[in-house]
Amino acid sequence: MLRATLTCLEMAPKVTHIQDKLLINGKFVSAVSGKTFEVVNPADEKVIANVAEAEKADVDLAVKAARRAFESFRLTDCHWRRNLMLRLADILEKNSKEMAALESLDNGKPYEVALNVDVALSVECFRYCAGIADKVNGTVPPRSGNFLGIVKRQPIGVCGQIIPWNFPLLMAAFKLSPALALGNTVVLKPAEQTPLSALRLGEMAMEAGYPEGVLNILPGFGPTAGADLARHMNVDKVAFTGSTAVGHQVMQMAAETNLKKVSLELGGKSALIVCEDADLEEAAQVATTGVYFNTGQVCTASSRIYAHESVYDEFVSRLRKNAEARRVGPGNDTANNMGPLVSKKQHERVLTYIEDGVRAGATVVTGGKRIGDKGYFVQPTIFADVKEDMRIYKEEIFGPVTCVMKFKDMDEVVKRANNSVYGLAAGICTRSMDTALRYSTYLDAGTVWVNTWNDFCVSMPFGGFKQSGIGRELGKEVVDMYTEPKAIHFALKGPIVKP
Repeated sequence: MLRATLTCLEMAPKVTHIQDKLLINGKFVSAVSGKTFEVVNPADEKVIANVAEAEKADVDLAVKAARRAFESFRLTDCHWRRNLMLRLADILEKNSKEMAALESLDNGKPYEVALNVDVALSVECFRYCAGIADKVNGTVPPRSGNFLGIVKRQPIGVCGQIIPWNFPLLMAAFKLSPALALGNTVVLKPAEQTPLSALRLGEMAMEAGYPEGVLNILPGFGPTAGADLARHMNVDKVAFTGSTAVGHQVMQMAAETNLKKVSLELGGKSALIVCEDADLEEAAQVATTGVYFNTGQVCTASSRIYAHESVYDEFVSRLRKNAEARRVGPGNDTANNMGPLVSKKQHERVLTYIEDGVRAGATVVTGGKRIGDKGYFVQPTIFADVKEDMRIYKEEIFGPVTCVMKFKDMDEVVKRANNSVYGLAAGICTRSMDTALRYSTYLDAGTVWVNTWNDFCVSMPFGGFKQSGIGRELGKEVVDMYTEPKAIHFALKGPIVKP
């Protein structure tokens, strides 16, 4: 049986400090309008804090501060920016338990996950990009005649960054670390559901010594603060992580105003292929991690699983056993390994998809129901007998729900896996290196995992094909995302020396 809570073995540290103001030009201030909004704990539906609500006037102030700061920050010594970011990483690491507890309270995820994944990987992001700061090299392309050509890279300018609620701290780190390391200034808008860890990170940045205006943080709503940031004529780049539908809107806003640069990390409907020769215990664990980690609120969730017909029944049985063993409950209870969905809206959305799948004729292997009457908990759910025209097969659910289908041969299943508007991630479980190498090439996805899932590395690029996004985060590719190449041509004096 699935359990909503377990006997408490250990509790996460208690949150004793919450920042609830906007960060503009180095100071935490109330919104110009004086408005606030409630932040709710998804585990018990209680209000955690009332946070200042940024609107257009606040966006204007933050962008002006970032623009002023850019004029000097762009010229700072790269080694100084490296050391500044290393200080921020050290401060975050020193306060990792506090930050993990805050993230768990705000988002609902298990404390141990917040500590060992979100905070730990955020620290790695800052350290990795600190190392990039002093390693951005120019080039000297060959020129004919009396000319010298130099290509150098310069920071883009003021970057608007809009982050989601599923990994609030980590997505802030993904975006802030390259932008600041490379000399840009930032206006960051965290999701209205989960603004608290970003604001605490802002306090840490001030403690580390970032100059006024270099980092500004504006909690607020997407249609107001987010849209104003995407449209702003003095923002040079907008980076957005969220749904594909909103990504379309962000791109349109950027195009209709000043043609600012855009990078997008969007939705997915990722396919996991379990081959005939797969280690089924390992494959079931890979699938469990793929779909139930972070309560399925992951853009890379393995929400379409194809198991070879010869192993289908055993694989489904093992996956069901794993799903029913998930310990679901409040994230601050370290006995639990799956928390609630982030909000009432998301809770209702996931339950609606489950109901739609049942109505369409799919079979619920396990789960499919709400847990308890308080908090936004849903049972880990598996669907079988899924047809490829069903919404649960085609659309991103963003919850602990997956579909398992049969396949006969690899060429056929790769075509089925690629038959999607998304192309963020995919995976293969096999004992054959030949199969893994051959078919990972054929899968239309920015990331392919083999015998693992959600295995991220800060030195590897992350992003999607098709409508899963534009550009890459992480890896050395971040240099392209946050700098502009500049060609400088010199006419040299003196005679041309010919051989």
